[in-house]
Order: sequence, then structure tokens, then C-alpha cells
Amino acid sequence: MQCDYFDAGACRSCAFMGESHADQLTRKDRAARALVAEVRPGAGVAWEAPFAPPEAGFRNKAKMVAGGTVEAPTLGILDGDGHGVDLRGCGLHEPAIVAALPVLASFVTTARLVPYDVPTRRGELKHVLVTCSPDGELMVRWVLRSTEALSRLRKHLPALAAALAEAGAPLRVASVNLQPEHKAVLEGPEEVVLTEDETLPMRLSGSAAGAVTLHLRPQAFFQTSTVVAQALYATAAAWVRDAAPASVVDLYCGVGGFALHLAAAAPGTRVHGVEISAEAVAAARRSAAEAGLPATFTAGDATAWAADGTPDLVVVNPPRRGLGADLCASIEDAAPPLVLYSSCHATTLARDLGDLPSYDPVRAQVLDMFPQTAHHETLVLLRRRES
Repeated sequence: MQCDYFDAGACRSCAFMGESHADQLTRKDRAARALVAEVRPGAGVAWEAPFAPPEAGFRNKAKMVAGGTVEAPTLGILDGDGHGVDLRGCGLHEPAIVAALPVLASFVTTARLVPYDVPTRRGELKHVLVTCSPDGELMVRWVLRSTEALSRLRKHLPALAAALAEAGAPLRVASVNLQPEHKAVLEGPEEVVLTEDETLPMRLSGSAAGAVTLHLRPQAFFQTSTVVAQALYATAAAWVRDAAPASVVDLYCGVGGFALHLAAAAPGTRVHGVEISAEAVAAARRSAAEAGLPATFTAGDATAWAADGTPDLVVVNPPRRGLGADLCASIEDAAPPLVLYSSCHATTLARDLGDLPSYDPVRAQVLDMFPQTAHHETLVLLRRRES
């Protein structure tokens, strides 16, 4: 992939820019295999070829820092002096986002949203966050310091929706997030939804489960690449199909990606998800009800999970910090025959394998969630060793 911003030195976020995608995949695959082999030497892991999505136009979300002025706003990143660098044409974003960003920049001027100036600590608009669904619809969120601009946003929202539709990027959800503090935090806890729709439908297909629609609320987590998310869920369903688990617990379930795909692929399987975000749980419950799936969800801390009986399969999809020793001990005590681990940080995956001594990896695959960077997803199926 070639990038004018990288070549000009304006942005260095993509550390592997200019390297062939094949070489990037080889490097990530070797690194993941080496980490797993170090903690489980001699384990007969069936490694599948790494999953290679498109290396450009794959990001379904844009996290743009607002800079510049009302008359000449920038959407992108900040330089070393805290001033805005415009990256509206970033080639990593899905086409609908690329089409939308110039319209959203013009809207900053129309609605008089004063970009926040980090050096002087003045201004209102901190970030513009855009998420694109598989159908090309958008969720747009403005991160503001206060509610000062709310009335102007509401006033000009119909015109913005019309302009985005004309650009081929229809608006589904719009909201304001309030983050008044001067610190390096993307968003605050309070969200004000401005549209009738409060969720962005993520209609996923391509698995044995058929199409599954996940509902994404403004502050909910979703994988950065829709193509890789679909591959993760399809692979998970395929790997556990032969085991035919009657009961599944999905920890860190988010909006229900793994849980709902497993429930759809194996009717009759009891699936229960645990997620700390109440909003994500509400979205997962809505998706399950609309699809007629018997999956259930609880808002709670996955790290504090204690088994009620022994599930046939535990699915874990933790943040970069991994599971930790306490949750690994809980899984060891519950003794499910299978554990499916989706990891966004192979180093903590290897550490957790060390804390799951009763389990051996039997299948694994690297999925390239973030081409041009060192980040990737590693999916591993673990089987409990017989006594």
C-alpha cells in the first residue's frame, strides 16, 4: 500500500507502510507461532494459513482528532506541538467514511463547532468519530467539552443527513459525547443521541450461521475490520461444530458477536454472554430477540466470572491486557472441555496459556485485523488435557 501522508512524513501511525502485505502477514504469523510454541513446546497445534483481508479500505471506524479553526478545520491527528494534521483522505478507511469526512469537515464550519486547541485548552470539538456498517450507513459522534453547541447541531442535522446521503454515506445514528476534561481520553461517559435510531445495524454474513445482525450503540466496542470480524465468527463456528457443545459461556461478549453466531450455527445450544458494558448487553439482547435466538446476556465483570456448573465451551475475547491469573484460575476450576480464545495481543495470550496448564492449543490462526501495523488477532482453540 502507498500513502501520501506517510511519504510526506505527516503521519507515521502505520509502521509497516511500504512493506508488502505478504511479508507483514509472514512476520505476524511467525511471531504468534513462536509465542505459543514457547509456552507449549511440542504441542501439536494445527496452524491455519493467516487470514488476509484487503490491506486498504478496511477500517470501519475513523477516530479523527479535530484541529484547526472553525473556518478551516482539520480532521486527523495532532502533531508534536498539538496542532491539527488533516488526514481526511486516509486510505485505511472504508469508502463511505472517506466520502463522509469532507462533508463532516464542512459541517464543523456550518454548525460553528470550535475545534479544541490543546496548547491553549480552548475550544469545544475534540473528536469526530465515524463508524460504517456493512450496508454503508454511518454512526457519527461529536466529542464535545460541553452542551454549548447542542442546539446548533440539532438545527443543522437534517442538512447534514441530506449532504451525507448525496455523498453516498447515509446517516443512521448521530450523537454527542461529552468529555470536558483536558486529558488524553477519547470520550467521556455521557452520550446524547440526536437521531431517532440509537443503534447502527451491523449485518454480517458469510458464515454457516447465515446473516446475523448485531446492533451497535454509540459507546459499544466492535472489531475495527468488518471483514475480519466476519471471518472470526465464521471460523469459531466451524471449529466447534464437531464438538457440538450443548452449553457455551462467552466472556467479554461485547454486542454478542461470538455468542450470537454460535447460537445461530447450532440451534438448541445454550449460549450465555457476560459483558461489563450495560449498553452492549442491551444491544446484544435486542439482536438475539430480533433473530429469535435463545442466547442470554448479563452485564457483569468477566474477570469475576465463576461457573455455575461446567459449560461445554468457554469463549474469551479479552482486551489487550488478557485474562489475568484470577480468571484463568476460574476457568481451570470450571474445567470446560474446550476454550476458544480470541486474542488481540499474542504476548498476553502466551502468558494466559501459562496460567491454563490443563489446556493445550489444538487449532490456531492469525487474522490480520490491522494491516500496515504490528497488531493482529490470534484465534486459538484449546482442549482440556485428559487426566
